[in-house]
Amino acid sequence: MNKPWRIVGQGLAGSCLGWAFLERGIPFEIVDPGTGGSTRVAAGLINPLTGKNFQPSWLIEDFHPHAVNFFERLGKRFGVELWHPLPVMRLAETEKEWLKISSKLDLPEVSGWLDHERDVATPAGFIHQVILRGGGWLDTRLFLDVTRRHFLELGVMEEGVEDMEKTDPSRILCDGAEGLMRNQLGPHRCAKGEILTLRAEWSEELIRVGASGWLIPLGQGLFRVGSTYEWSQLDQRPTDAGLARIIGIARKLGGDEFQVVEHVAGIRPILRRSQPLIGKNAAGNWIFNGLGSKGSLYAPKMAEMLADWIGDGVVPDASFVYESSKEFPS
Repeated sequence: MNKPWRIVGQGLAGSCLGWAFLERGIPFEIVDPGTGGSTRVAAGLINPLTGKNFQPSWLIEDFHPHAVNFFERLGKRFGVELWHPLPVMRLAETEKEWLKISSKLDLPEVSGWLDHERDVATPAGFIHQVILRGGGWLDTRLFLDVTRRHFLELGVMEEGVEDMEKTDPSRILCDGAEGLMRNQLGPHRCAKGEILTLRAEWSEELIRVGASGWLIPLGQGLFRVGSTYEWSQLDQRPTDAGLARIIGIARKLGGDEFQVVEHVAGIRPILRRSQPLIGKNAAGNWIFNGLGSKGSLYAPKMAEMLADWIGDGVVPDASFVYESSKEFPS
């Protein structure tokens, strides 16, 4: 096509797609107001074995090395640290919870993520723990900032709001929860989440996951802790209820002595089981959405799949492709 592709939104999806286009020499421009979105407030956590069922994230063996390599390579390019690798301590509060975890420790898809070399005491209030390798966190704000500065220098970044009433076959919608809540892709499962940044004198050796939350050491005495899930009040306003909930998580995972530095909220773009999708919607727009709470893991490789599809006609596996007629499990 003669005109550049127009990427709407500069969150994780839009930023990674811009980098994929840039590496392939595909002309593009990004339009974004620069006001934030869920990526700017996200924790950027990558935890290999997640949820109450203690199971590997979807296709993590393929996506994990790709994401780590991408963020490390980009950080070296700009002389900053974007990816912060840290082991993950998965904690169990009850025997029932530990039974679910321990029953899976010998499964091949689980055992490969276990770190048997690290000997760490189980914190008070928990009965057992396991240490996982491959964890860490992406500095999402810094990633957006270095990407935006570079794209502005290249002249491919437009600060503004896209006119969604205008039909444009070159448009690629990467506008996250905002787009999903406009019924961009039909029914959605977007969820509001709140996160605290704390200052405390706690151990910074491990990410802690337990008590229905997580605690991430950011360095220099700062920690990020979360998170809540709210499906009805979909806005970006922090709440007193969210504050109380996360303080309870912080006390269990860290301790009672801390200072709240920041309280933020964002909306996770969820379409199906926190699994992303690319393709075209019913209106004929290309889309890249549904990263959910695992955008740091999935965005880089999904962006490359979409760039290969648009640039070279390489259609990805159907499990990654959005079809307006397809029903996706919730």
